[in-house]
Amino acid sequence: MGLLDKLRGELVDIVEWIDDTQHTLAWRFPRYNNQIKQGAQLIVRPGQVAVFVHNGQLADVFEPGMHTLNTGNLPILSTLAGWKFGFDSPFKSEVYFVSTRQITGLKWGTNNPIMLRDADFGPLRIRAFGTYNLKATDPRALLKEIVGTDGVFEVEEVNELMRSNICTAFADLLGESKIAALDLAANYSELSDKLRAKAVERVDDEYGLDIPQLFIVNISLPEEVEKALDTRTSMGVIGDMNKFQQFQMGKAMLSAAENPSGGAGEGMGLGAGFAMAQRMMQGMGQSSPPAGVAPPAAPFPAAAPPPLPGGAWHCAINGQSFGPAPSAQIAAAIAQGQVTAATLVWTAGMPSWVPASQVPEFAALFRSANPPPVPKNA
Repeated sequence: MGLLDKLRGELVDIVEWIDDTQHTLAWRFPRYNNQIKQGAQLIVRPGQVAVFVHNGQLADVFEPGMHTLNTGNLPILSTLAGWKFGFDSPFKSEVYFVSTRQITGLKWGTNNPIMLRDADFGPLRIRAFGTYNLKATDPRALLKEIVGTDGVFEVEEVNELMRSNICTAFADLLGESKIAALDLAANYSELSDKLRAKAVERVDDEYGLDIPQLFIVNISLPEEVEKALDTRTSMGVIGDMNKFQQFQMGKAMLSAAENPSGGAGEGMGLGAGFAMAQRMMQGMGQSSPPAGVAPPAAPFPAAAPPPLPGGAWHCAINGQSFGPAPSAQIAAAIAQGQVTAATLVWTAGMPSWVPASQVPEFAALFRSANPPPVPKNA
């Protein structure tokens, strides 16, 4: 290789950036101390801007297109380099390419909860997350304030700054909007637009960046608050709690009848039935002693209302008093084996508890429910 060919090899005659990445904001052309040839071709593709930097000072900026580098299109660089009468020899200068297209799909979110004073729930901790797009609008400001001498500047290097900026703007927006926590979801679109405007104010002039789009994907409450809201919603769906409790008691009675287990199971099934009967009688004005407290050994005072037709009975199961219940329900409990002949019962007008088999209206039920043993020779 001759000397002339060697010198030509050290000169740069084409300056371009073929960007095959999706998240690069700025890229410095690798000159490696070689000089740029006078009349070299500068190729700036759509979505790019080329910026010349001479001795640490920002010079000329080139928009998309093909440019021949000479004195006519490098006025600032000519002034910085002292080319009063133009130049006809190679020169040294750094060339930065800045991407001006939108970088999409970037994510933001609150690292820590944001405190909100809500009219319905009082102080609340709010979390939020979403997505945004980023675009460079002022290459000079971007190079001066953020990129510096970085040869390859990725969007990840500025993403933390953008997330912090958006989260701060979001906290200010929540304080200003005074929207109830339960109404935030209905205002995502409006809040997203306002949040974008606030975030752009902080980075537009200072860093030369724009946020063309910003979306709030979700605003969430603490887990315990969400559970309380679910409970409140469930109560609203149930409606009348008294009817719901009666329905649950009826299910318990059917379960006890279908799956008799004796002992505690009988007490639970019978207790559920008595509790249901008690609620029904309370609705009709009938009072009863609390569970676990023995009824009086003497009849009701004269001022008390008379017993319901058919009798209102109490039963002692496993040391606890259940009732009152009408005679028909006691008969059903005898048929199911929940009330035995030895089960103590009491009703208004009786001086004390007696076995159910000693009550005339129930005695016949025990005789029919307990047939004599089958003969051995049968």
